[in-house]
Amino acid sequence: MTNRQEFIPISNPALVGNELKYVTDCVQSSWISSVGTYVQRFEEAFAEFCGTEHAVTCSNGTTALHLALLALGVRPGDEVIVPTLTYVATANAVVYCGARPVFVDSESETWNMDPAHIEALITPRTKGIIVVHLFGHPVDMDPIMDIARRHGLFVLEDAAEAHGAEYKGRPVGSIGDVATFSFFGNKIITTGEGGMVTTNDRALADEVRRLKNHGMDPQRKYWFPTVGYNYRLTNVASAIGLAQLEKIDWHLEQRQQIASWYREFLADVPGLTWQAEKEWARHVWWLFTVVMDRDTPLGRFDTLAELKARGVEGRQIVYPIHQLPPYQDLAYDGRFPVAERIVDRGLHLPTWSGLTREQVRHVCNSLVECTNAARAERTPAAV
Repeated sequence: MTNRQEFIPISNPALVGNELKYVTDCVQSSWISSVGTYVQRFEEAFAEFCGTEHAVTCSNGTTALHLALLALGVRPGDEVIVPTLTYVATANAVVYCGARPVFVDSESETWNMDPAHIEALITPRTKGIIVVHLFGHPVDMDPIMDIARRHGLFVLEDAAEAHGAEYKGRPVGSIGDVATFSFFGNKIITTGEGGMVTTNDRALADEVRRLKNHGMDPQRKYWFPTVGYNYRLTNVASAIGLAQLEKIDWHLEQRQQIASWYREFLADVPGLTWQAEKEWARHVWWLFTVVMDRDTPLGRFDTLAELKARGVEGRQIVYPIHQLPPYQDLAYDGRFPVAERIVDRGLHLPTWSGLTREQVRHVCNSLVECTNAARAERTPAAV
């Protein structure tokens, strides 16, 4: 590091509630596996938080996607429309079912799936649509739900990064037919590893519960009518999740404050844009993300290296899925200019509950310093 500023990581879990108390209770009671009161308490509390009738814990956000797709009836030969700008797990879960993901580009303000491109991708094989509430901003759901209903398709909300986000006053996770969440260590609330499926469909919730427990018949112990999976969440992890959920309002308020500081400190910096917050949205700012214009002298990897030298951990945006080797053949001749621009020139900045105003100021000053230094090196000295 080139200064005395302590290192600022990209994310840092805030365990500021009853986590230790609840985990200690699990250990002292010996209920540490996937059976225990905290599993049910976490599910009930999360369903209430999302405004759904059902919530089902599972081992992580990817298994949540897999379970939801299986319960929705996705089978080999089906097609599922997904955004190309998302973490690879969204497409992988489709492939786990033997189906094929069909990619759609982003729209330019929120960077979410562009509803204008969806209908042209629907074929007789299309089974449904996965929307991803990217970086905590909800997708424009009304036009997508309208398309889905007209064509008889399901809508699955991938809300891994969007706990507490709202679309026109409705919590994400309660709008589509089913939704999935991640509780990985860098998410808004965490269980370390963990996931959740939410829905208002009892039959779908029951199927998710059966499939995550090896496919066992709930009415006949150790009877397995179909092949299932061991996708259960432990009582210990659920205890952490319940404690985190009890503090969710604090976590969300912290992120709103941090995002406002970033917007304040970067407002007059040329060449930077960031994800919009639409008037109909509650953006929960999983990670504050900036995109540099093409005149910015440093690319994203050089910028990340310069930030690290100044004590700041940034992160590149994930590659769009159509560029990844397993999926390149599925991109057809489609072009994804918006997603590619965001990824090529974008980077995530530290965003986590408990980050201070002075730390955010240091991040922003560091970003400006390394950009200005690179610009000065490219400008010929006056004679």
